[in-house]
Amino acid sequence: MDARFLRRHRITVQVQANQIWYSSRSPAWAVAAVAGQAGLEGYQMVSKDDEAIDEQLLLSSQGATAADVIGSAQLGESLALLLQDGLGLTDGDELDDDAPVIRMINAILNEAASRRASDIHLEPYESGSVVRFRVDGLLQDVAHPPRALHAALISRIKVMAQLDIAEKRLPQDGRMTVKSPSGLIDLRISTLPTGFGERAVLRLLAKGKGPLSLHEVGMSSETLQRFKSLVNRSFGILLVTGPTGSGKTTTLYAALSELDAKTRNIMTVEDPIEYDMPGIAQTQVHPKIGLSFAQSLRSILRQDPDVILIGEIRDLETAQIAIQASLTGHLVLATLHTNDSSSAVSRLLDMGVEPFLLSSSLIGVLAQRLVRRRCSSCMPRSIMGCDDCGQSGFKGRLGIFELLIVDDAIRSAIKLRGDASDIRRMALDMPGFLPLQRDGARLVSSGVTTEQEIARVTASGHEELV
Repeated sequence: MDARFLRRHRITVQVQANQIWYSSRSPAWAVAAVAGQAGLEGYQMVSKDDEAIDEQLLLSSQGATAADVIGSAQLGESLALLLQDGLGLTDGDELDDDAPVIRMINAILNEAASRRASDIHLEPYESGSVVRFRVDGLLQDVAHPPRALHAALISRIKVMAQLDIAEKRLPQDGRMTVKSPSGLIDLRISTLPTGFGERAVLRLLAKGKGPLSLHEVGMSSETLQRFKSLVNRSFGILLVTGPTGSGKTTTLYAALSELDAKTRNIMTVEDPIEYDMPGIAQTQVHPKIGLSFAQSLRSILRQDPDVILIGEIRDLETAQIAIQASLTGHLVLATLHTNDSSSAVSRLLDMGVEPFLLSSSLIGVLAQRLVRRRCSSCMPRSIMGCDDCGQSGFKGRLGIFELLIVDDAIRSAIKLRGDASDIRRMALDMPGFLPLQRDGARLVSSGVTTEQEIARVTASGHEELV
């Protein structure tokens, strides 16, 4: 039911109380039309005075805050239907708080939360636009709204994130926190101009959801024991590597949860801060004002830290400070973008890190990927796809890992600038070292995932993985 229809006829729907409020000035036919809507059959009809109706209409019209807007999504409306018909949107509706575009954004956000999506994509093309969700690492089309709606959807997102709606030629970044039926969601918004208009990507993070423990990320018992031994060392640098979206930060947070923050000063520098960790000092970088990873690390080292977490080593300066910190009695945990554990050494050497410093400081490298977990509702029935998993056959993800512990032989190879293939051959001869695909084989044998899923995320060209 259009919000303007309800306002015009002085009717409000109280979803929490399962009630429909109307006043003495509400036409009987309008009240009957609302009561006949799908999903409202059991709602109680309640007559209210004009003051109470006015108060509720005022609350529903205050769409300036994201929390109020997301909470006003009405009656579980179908996202596909909302975006298909456009709800009579006109050019003047773009900045109107009562515009149907608000309901569309509400429906997009609520459906993304219910599907456990990590990202929302709004993409313009010549003949239309596409709304896509990234669920369990893969994008899927959700709706194809008319091309005329796209600019209004982007403008509404900009308003909610307090971005400049008039600037359409430059990329913009923002963030906001909204409410959904499942709780608070932190959104990171990025807009980018393209040939057919602006596209937007929204990254979703459930704020109420705390970090996992190391027992929950999916490590085998042997890898878990060896990784814990590294986390509990008093100094050195421990790297977690993998592509974007492979769960590196989640693993590092899980590692921090193993440490006693009461007896150790644990500090982090992140971009952004993804989880609030009690007892841990967390710093958000702000490149626009000069607060980079390197600048933050310099200041952190003057704060008497025991353990330092670096969200990502992006440049030589950050790498040098991290290594110097690990050599002066600090445990440094950091992420790096490489395909496997042995490539981390080559990446740091290519950045310009001196081999003798790296060989003295690096204690281990954990490479990881996320694989989709087979749907627990499908598996007992020997089918591949049900309503619970959206007919995909998978629901949720689990990690697979390869852990390289730096021993004397590998330290010597690093000093001699050994390349990644040399270090990998040495790692394969080490007891307990398992490449990613072999670690994934244990999940396939237990029925948790499939061979095709392991092959999809571990395609690397290494012969020992074939």
